[in-house]
Formats: sequence, structure tokens, C-alpha cells
Amino acid sequence: MTSNFTSGTLYIVSAPSGAGKTSLIKALIDAQTQIRVSVSHTTRVMRPGEVEGVNYHFTDRQAFIGMLERDEFLEHAEVFGNLYGTSQRWVEQTLREGFDLILEIDWQGAQQVRRLMPQAKSIFILPPTQEALRQRLTNRGQDSDEIIDGRMREAVSEMSHYVEYDYLVINDDFTNALDDLKAVFRANQLQQGVQQQRFSDLLCQLLA
Repeated sequence: MTSNFTSGTLYIVSAPSGAGKTSLIKALIDAQTQIRVSVSHTTRVMRPGEVEGVNYHFTDRQAFIGMLERDEFLEHAEVFGNLYGTSQRWVEQTLREGFDLILEIDWQGAQQVRRLMPQAKSIFILPPTQEALRQRLTNRGQDSDEIIDGRMREAVSEMSHYVEYDYLVINDDFTNALDDLKAVFRANQLQQGVQQQRFSDLLCQLLA
């Protein structure tokens, strides 16, 4: 027997471009139905294969700035000249509905979220080597060598912020990395406070 309401947990997941964050999170979501991924607003141009409202809410710069001025974002950042932001109202609503929620954001956004929601859990995904990261970026076939060089410089800067996170996952072998990610979520779901909410009726009966 369970209680009628259990609030969800907010997770911050960050990684340098090419570390495999998106693929790992997709596999995690496919395996666990109680987890949602936040869909950010961005001024970035839609890439081939992307879908509005699924990958991002694609927003023009003027509309994005209007949302920013109305304090509608839990966090926002500018990355490679594009603006990204997470709707605070949507995050709070999703957590109230009892879903665990993942924010795929960089370290700048993570710092903003921690200030507003210090209870959030944070995970940083790292590649096994710089060489592996460069190879993954090259294999995408989307960017020039010059852009890849810029992304590598940015990646080194981003990875230096791993110390700010609660958990580290090394994505060397995909299956092992996914198992590590699942373990983080499972362990947090078994915390005493979370279980107390989930099984409040049972606990009352056991202690009666």
C-alpha cells in the first residue's frame, strides 16, 4: 500500500559535448517510466531530425529575452552564441506530479539551479580520454575541424567543474555507464525520506 502523493527528485546531468550524455539519458528513460527529461527553450537553429517540443522548444531571440525578463527560467545560459533556458513553472509542476526530472544543462546552469533548488542531485558524465572525446565529435560528421577544436577547448574548461557534482559517471563502456547511471537513480529512490513519502500508509500500519 502506498501514499497518494510522492514528489519527484530533480537531477542535473552535465557533460562536455560528445561525452554521450544524450544517448545515456535516452536509454535510461526507455528503461524507467517514472523519469522525465526537461525540454529546454533555445534560440539555436533546429538541426536535421530534431522535433519541436521533443528536443527543444525552438524560440526566437526576442521571445527568449522576453521570457527572461519575466523571470520564467529556472536557469539560463549562453553556449556557442545560442541562448538556452529551463521553464521553472514546468519543472515545479512535473516534480509535483511525482516524476523524477532530468535537466540536461551545463555547469553554469547547474550553479543557478543549485542556488534555487539545493535539494537537486547532480551527475557529471566524463569521457574516458580526450582522444576518445575528439573521435566522437569527429564521427558525428556535423562540424568542421575548426569547430571541433573549439569544442575541445570548451570541453576541457567544462570538465574542470566536475568537482561541483554529487556523482561522476565515466562513459568508456556504454553498458557499464548506463548501469552506473541507473544505480544513482535507484539509490536515491531508496532514500529514507523518499521511501517515507512513498510508503507512508505501510509505515503507519507497521508501527501501529
